[in-house]
Amino acid sequence: MKTYTYTIHLEPAEEGGYVVSVPALPGCITQGETFDEAVAMAHDAIHCYIEGLLKDGEPIPEESQPAPALTLGVRVALPTAV
Repeated sequence: MKTYTYTIHLEPAEEGGYVVSVPALPGCITQGETFDEAVAMAHDAIHCYIEGLLKDGEPIPEESQPAPALTLGVRVALPTAV
């Protein structure tokens, strides 16, 4: 069995939780209420997406250089200078 690695992008959702997209798999988007749930949902979404490709006889996309294991953007609200 071949293993594939895909980059996922997690963005904070306005209403809370995270929206997750998979750039190498167009239209593969999911969400989760917590970071851990969002990552788990991404795993499930990727699995379902690839199952659909296999069922339709389509090739499975591969990333030439997946992102490092984890990349996070952190927002920090700072008080204004006095």
